[in-house]
Order: sequence, then C-alpha cells, then structure tokens
Amino acid sequence: MAKKLGEYERKRDFAATPEPAPKRRRRKQKQPRFVVQEHSARRLHWDLRLEHDGVLASWAIPNGIPMDPEENRKAVHTEDHPLEYLEFEGEIPKGEYGAGTMAVWDHGTYELEKWEEGKVVLRFAGERVRGRYALFRAGRAAKDWMIHRIDPAEEERDPFPDSVLPMAAKPAPMPRSEKGWATEVKWDGVRAIAYCRPGRLKLQACDLEAITRQYPEVGRLSRQLGARDAVLDGAMVTFGDDYPVTYVLFDLLYLDGRDLTGEPYRRRRELLEGLGLEGESWQTPGYSVGHAKELLAAAAEQSLEGVVLKRLDSPYSPGERSDAWLEVKAKDGRRRAR
Repeated sequence: MAKKLGEYERKRDFAATPEPAPKRRRRKQKQPRFVVQEHSARRLHWDLRLEHDGVLASWAIPNGIPMDPEENRKAVHTEDHPLEYLEFEGEIPKGEYGAGTMAVWDHGTYELEKWEEGKVVLRFAGERVRGRYALFRAGRAAKDWMIHRIDPAEEERDPFPDSVLPMAAKPAPMPRSEKGWATEVKWDGVRAIAYCRPGRLKLQACDLEAITRQYPEVGRLSRQLGARDAVLDGAMVTFGDDYPVTYVLFDLLYLDGRDLTGEPYRRRRELLEGLGLEGESWQTPGYSVGHAKELLAAAAEQSLEGVVLKRLDSPYSPGERSDAWLEVKAKDGRRRAR
C-alpha cells in the first residue's frame, strides 16, 4: 500500500492542502466504488477514480465521460489516490499540486469485467454515468489512455452541430399589436455562435469564420457549463471604450443531446435562462413580453440601435431572415412618435 500511494504523498504537502492523507487501511471486499470529480484547475477536467486493490486508480479526463459510443475521449492515467478521496471536495490552495476547486460530479459502484495491464472493462452504476465502458492504453507513454462507452447511448441523441448559420431579423416598423411577441434589446456587436462541450469552447462568426482566439476572455464560459453540451447564440458587445467585450447571450440552439432549433422561442429562452450563465465576460439579459414601445423609447434614450421583436412560438431558422423576428430601429421609433 505504501508503495502504491508513494507518488500521491510525494506530490502533496498535507499541512497546506485539505486533501486526505492515506490511512493505509483496506476495506472489506464489497461492490467496488467509483467517483468522478469535476476539477476546476488550470484547465477544467474530470477525474475518474476506481476503487481497486485497496487504492483508487485514477485518470484525468479533459473532456468528461463520453455518453455516446461514437466518441472516444482522452484519459490521462495519474497516480493512485487513497480511498478517502472518494468523498473529497474542496479548494486545493494556489501553489499546491492540482490547485483549484474539486467537486464530486458523480459517484456509485461498478461491476468489473476485466482488469489487465493496459485495459479495464467495467459497468458503471452511478447517478449520471451508467453502462458498460472500456479504458485502454492508446499511446507510447504509460499515461496515454482513452475511455470509450461500449453500450449504446441511454437515449437517442441529436448530433452535436459543427456549424450553424445565425437566424436574422427583418427590418420592420413596430407591429400594431404586441400580442405573441417578445422584445429584446438590439445589441450592436459581433454576432457569434458558441459551441460548448466539456472543457472546450469554439466561437464562429456569421460567415462561419472561427473567432475563438479573438475573444479569449469568453473561453471560461465552458467552465460554468461544466459537463454540459450547448450551442449558444449571442453578440460580442463593447459597452464603452474602457470596457472589455461582453458576450451577450440571447438564444440556445442545442443542449445535452437535443437539437432545440425546432422548439418555440419561449421554450428556448426558458432553457437558456435555466443555465444561469452570468460571468465577468458574458451575461444573459432578460426579455419582455409586451412593453415593446417603452423599450424602444428607452433604447433611443441610451443611443442603442433599437429592439428586436420575436414571435414567442417561432422556431429557430438557421441562415434565414424571417418574419418571425423583426428589427425595429430606435430612430424610426422616435420619428413615428412625433
């Protein structure tokens, strides 16, 4: 046991970190346990730990546990951890090995089918991770592994999109009736679609050009989403000369295996707001049902472009300029008001 956990102990100062020191005890043989910890360190990743032979065999998984058998994901074999780590959550101090926040993302038991040098086959019985998986060596270095889901996905999943052309609004006067319309501020900025996967984020402009590098401050948005898959629509807005860019979010096109473009605007906004995406460089402003004229007047007073009215029952039509979205300019509103 001391030999197995020697590397774990060498890397840690237990006077400085809240991580558990090994107690060098074995557990009576029961169904082996596992834990997946979301580790917000220098890079967000997930740590998979399997109880085996008195310790926790461990892998760091940069992009999370795959739920679809079509996608293998990288797994980096790391040092064994003590059994006490099954329940560890907390803040590892800056300057210590693995500095960052550790939280339990899933836990449960597993049924072992095969444990060989370079290959592990098992069946998870967790709250989030269930089914048959394989971990296997996939490189020259001892740390280079992959994780693969063997079972079919538990439910049918829509494919994650590679690219989506943004839906556009038609310039128009204010409709006579506001019934059935939602109103948003028309933001003056660079339209951007964000493709968020666990530990990864890609940004595309209206012409599908990659613009991820131009907005590094938005990269940490994927940390707030954690292990979720999402495609977001919004605009990169600068609120003043001395202010950094803010990604203003106003639509959700895909979430956790579901293509949402066929869902009505009202439902998409409900799901978007449920994600609680608020940060230093991104925000999700609200929208209004009714009060369009008042919002247009307020936009004019603040020298904003205007407002966008969207049918509450409208689907998202990629690449189209639809009558379901109307762009009303603030100056036109002032002219009509006279």
